[in-house]
Amino acid sequence: MTHKRKIFAGMSAIAAASLVLTGCGGGGGGDVDADGNVVIELAQWWEPELPDGALRGLMDQFEEQNPGIKVELLSGPYASTREQLVTGAASGTMPDVVGLDGAWVNDFAKQGAIADLSALMTEHDYDDSQLASQVEVDGSTYMVPAVNFVYPLYTNDALLADAGVDAPPSNRTEFADAARAITEAGDAAGTAMPLSLETPSGVQNQVMSWLWASGGSMLKDGKPDLTNDGVTETIEYFDDLYQDGVFAPGAFTMKEQDMVEEFTNGRVGMMVDSLAHLTMIRESNPDLKFSISALPAEDGYDGKRGIPYASWGLGVSESSDHKEEAWKLFEFLMSEDANAELASMAKAFPGNVASVPDFVEDDELMSQAFDIYQAGYPANEFTGLPVAE
Repeated sequence: MTHKRKIFAGMSAIAAASLVLTGCGGGGGGDVDADGNVVIELAQWWEPELPDGALRGLMDQFEEQNPGIKVELLSGPYASTREQLVTGAASGTMPDVVGLDGAWVNDFAKQGAIADLSALMTEHDYDDSQLASQVEVDGSTYMVPAVNFVYPLYTNDALLADAGVDAPPSNRTEFADAARAITEAGDAAGTAMPLSLETPSGVQNQVMSWLWASGGSMLKDGKPDLTNDGVTETIEYFDDLYQDGVFAPGAFTMKEQDMVEEFTNGRVGMMVDSLAHLTMIRESNPDLKFSISALPAEDGYDGKRGIPYASWGLGVSESSDHKEEAWKLFEFLMSEDANAELASMAKAFPGNVASVPDFVEDDELMSQAFDIYQAGYPANEFTGLPVAE
């Protein structure tokens, strides 16, 4: 880190500390207001990304169902929220309920800053079979994904047709054949591989996702197992594609956004990308005809396919003075109706397996993606690992 970056990092830490001190009142979460209501705080980056008033409306529903509890929203951009939580974890002033990224969980859990949700579930006789996924550290759950943004395969219908490919590929051989055919048919690349070291999530979303799609794992007993047959075969598969020249140029400097722009402009035939970009692609190029399908699996694999995802996760502060009330908010947000509403607002898929977001009835592509989501399982083995970022 350069001297200048150290200065900026120090300034950010000071700013984050100020946010925590003003937002948390120096304690482990909220307090009691003049009317005797317990005030709990929910810190997250979600509100700025949702329609105006949407998250507040959901909190109003919670307050109506839970007299005597009020919720204060502490909202900010993703990076600012992380800085606030890092400082709160160090000072014991973390808000009662926190929005979490899976990459943060291990550090917070090891610091004792976030509560053991497995213990809270047991204490409250909570049925965790309703949860689509959980993020664990040392065998205990510390984060539950509230909504998930999954990464399916996008395919350009016209480029596939011009290359003589009748349907989106469903296995690795079909994908490799389609990528070669698209590349040979014209000016577009078969696929893209954003592997810039500035944003190392590329190896997660673009490479390991194919391992998970075939039911594989890069871990053994919770530890890295990066030389097992599944990982090795996945890496060799992409090396073969790279040697065949089917990737868009600049793979090792390309970022995810660059890949999306190339696909949107018809210069890439297939890509693995987040559904969060679906609306942007449609708005940027209304004439683009494309399809969504499950990630191709190993030839002959017929089991459930892991689906890479990013999520808005939920956790509870270990230092909260109102852990009982915090648990009630957690339980509300993960309930069937409230979780469906949150997912609908976010245009994401719910963390409760029984929840159905309303947009799947009105959007054919999203309906197809939801079917893929329900047929598989959320898979991201980086969540919960040390220094996962």
